[in-house]
Amino acid sequence: MAAHLPPAPKGRTYVAAAGKAAAAMAAAVEQSWKGALGGIAITRYGHGMPTKRIRVVEAGHPVPDAAGEAAAREILREAGKLGPDDLLLALLSGGGSSLLSLPAPDVPMADLKKVTSQLLRSGAAIQEMNTVRKHLSAIHGGRLAAASRAPVLALIISDVTGDDPTHIASGPCAADPTTYADAREILARYGVEPPASVKARLQKAVDETPKPGDARFARVQNKVIATAHRSLEAAAAVFARAGVQPVILGDTVTGEAAEVAKTMAALVHEIRKYGKPWKPPVALISGGECTVTITSEGGRGGRCAEFLLSLGIETGIQTGGVWAIAADTDGIDGSEDNAGAVLTPDSMRRGGDARALLARHDSYGFFSALGDLVVTGPTRTNVNDYRAILVE
Repeated sequence: MAAHLPPAPKGRTYVAAAGKAAAAMAAAVEQSWKGALGGIAITRYGHGMPTKRIRVVEAGHPVPDAAGEAAAREILREAGKLGPDDLLLALLSGGGSSLLSLPAPDVPMADLKKVTSQLLRSGAAIQEMNTVRKHLSAIHGGRLAAASRAPVLALIISDVTGDDPTHIASGPCAADPTTYADAREILARYGVEPPASVKARLQKAVDETPKPGDARFARVQNKVIATAHRSLEAAAAVFARAGVQPVILGDTVTGEAAEVAKTMAALVHEIRKYGKPWKPPVALISGGECTVTITSEGGRGGRCAEFLLSLGIETGIQTGGVWAIAADTDGIDGSEDNAGAVLTPDSMRRGGDARALLARHDSYGFFSALGDLVVTGPTRTNVNDYRAILVE
């Protein structure tokens, strides 16, 4: 973190941190910063850590709550008090869209929570969700940076494919190229019928988010300091040292988790049967963020465990040869207590009715019964999902 920090300004520095890595980033800044320092770090419940000068607030994720709203309101108010000799230092990471959540004045928090829940169940990609949320917010979509007369530096840990600052934490310090029309189209495409206040705001389409080219952003810098691809490169180095050929399939793998697994299974089959396009032992490594469209009630589990359950079904693994792991680097796969799971060569033989459990989106139940969940607790960082398939 120290290598990315600027010199202290003449005036004061206010830290606005939001995301699952917010507390860890704030603590790192405190260790290196020599000048006056204050501010707030909003993170998920259970993801806090001790700080001395920056106040840590724990709040709701993935659905926002009153704690996050109050802290976001205070951040916006304090940013508006900064002058040209001060610095607004934003520390942003995945989860910031919900944690730094300040609804527009005409959208009650209850309605923002409702449409957020609808989007989470719809299968919409994170960029699409954030396009909607930016147009329901008083702080996202560049509005935080636009509220400050001080220079703004946003240091960002990316959890979205493409690493575009406008999509990470819904881009509070980045000019927003999306529009109200985009937000309306996304809701219509996914069949989301929003609350009346949300529908009315999107239809009125007033007070558009600041756009690229806005003069206020001449004093704003967004700097991505950690990405998913770097984590994949680190994993590849581990496999290489173990004598396994690593193949990075990319950090932008998206789509329905169960369908992505089918594609991966076809590649595994080609390697096992024909030794092409790579001869074993090989590790297929990928990142990105898949989705799960909820089609039935009663299931438990996130996109990582669902990917693995579908992979196990499609590969028909019964004996030897293939192992896999899929986990969210923040330590939480969906809304359960696990980061993900591991698939072993005998998982399908040891487990329950995999197809029935997949149909109910109960991947958590499948892997929990086997004792094969990956449980790390909060990692206090977030560079998206990590998947590795080892073909021996």
